Amino acid sequence: MAVPGDPPDGTPEGMGGGDEEFRADEYRSVVFDEDFVRAARLQEYSAQERMGEHARAVRSRSIWSGSGPTSGTGTPGRGARQGMLLVLLIASAFAAAVYMGLRNPYVPPSVGPAAALSSTVVPLAPTTAVPGGRPVDLYATSPAADYRVGAAGITLPAVRRTHHFTDSEVVAALSIAKDYLVQSSLDPDVLSGSASRPVRVLLDPDQLAQFDRSVSSPSGDGRHAATGWLVRFDPGTAVMADSRVRVSGTLAFDEVRADVLEVITDHTFVYAVRPATGAPAAADGASLFTVRRELRLRFDREDLTARRAELVSAYVMAGPQDCSHDPADGFRPVLAGAGPTTVGPAASDPYASGRPRRTAGLCGVLAPPPTPTVTPVSPGP
Repeated sequence: MAVPGDPPDGTPEGMGGGDEEFRADEYRSVVFDEDFVRAARLQEYSAQERMGEHARAVRSRSIWSGSGPTSGTGTPGRGARQGMLLVLLIASAFAAAVYMGLRNPYVPPSVGPAAALSSTVVPLAPTTAVPGGRPVDLYATSPAADYRVGAAGITLPAVRRTHHFTDSEVVAALSIAKDYLVQSSLDPDVLSGSASRPVRVLLDPDQLAQFDRSVSSPSGDGRHAATGWLVRFDPGTAVMADSRVRVSGTLAFDEVRADVLEVITDHTFVYAVRPATGAPAAADGASLFTVRRELRLRFDREDLTARRAELVSAYVMAGPQDCSHDPADGFRPVLAGAGPTTVGPAASDPYASGRPRRTAGLCGVLAPPPTPTVTPVSPGP
């Protein structure tokens, strides 16, 4: 007698020993444990879900469902929430990386226009007759005897990084400051008053208008003195007698803001000059003229990249010269053999219209030159 589920004519030949033998052979290697069921990509709908019209018997599991069951409201399980959170984190990290890559973190916002230069130029009047002689002899008996010649006298300090500026940025600021000193204090064309471009190209563009006015129409108002920007002599008074200028001084730096580096220069320049008019001076007709310059230069990162400076302040003392002449245009040395001057600064009228001369009344006294030490010579036998 056939049992339910058997073929009408019994089991065909070659089919083995029935269902039990078939199941054993077919599924011998398959283990239907709980992990296997959870990992299945198909999931059977519940009886209530299958009651809907045209409902399928099974549904595909989404990768968001993870291994945990979903709630009856269709809310993703814990695995789905973790998956979505992971994707959000990856997307946020990628967006941040793209943003930081497009934005250069080393370029800060602009710090605004450069400040105008404030300068003070003080003439130093001699108290004794100005000694004359050959430049080499004058240097040898002066305080500048041990000074170096030219740019060699402008030495850079030991370099260290600041809180916001690297070693290379500090070196760049110091080298630009040195270039400025060389061009504004040692260039022969600048000293003679025939050129100003070597200095101009090293200035921030915001200061060029002030510089041009100072060179073309100098005045002693504390803003537009040509001698605040550079050293130059009145071509009708004196010319260089020796191109080997003696120099000594210091350079220092400091971070004044997170985006501004300041360099302070303090140098003494000693020039050998001779009269500009008349016959060429004799070999012993030269005299020394000394200029002390204290400058403050500031640099932002745009200045460092463009190799330019913002000259913030200049304090200059120069002599021997007559205090009755305004030194804003150019220096007028008191030359060899001239006696001391007793004439004070030019008179200032407080009732006059226009901008007053802010440096009116400023006049210093030049220390007398040192007396050469004579070494006695012992008599021979």
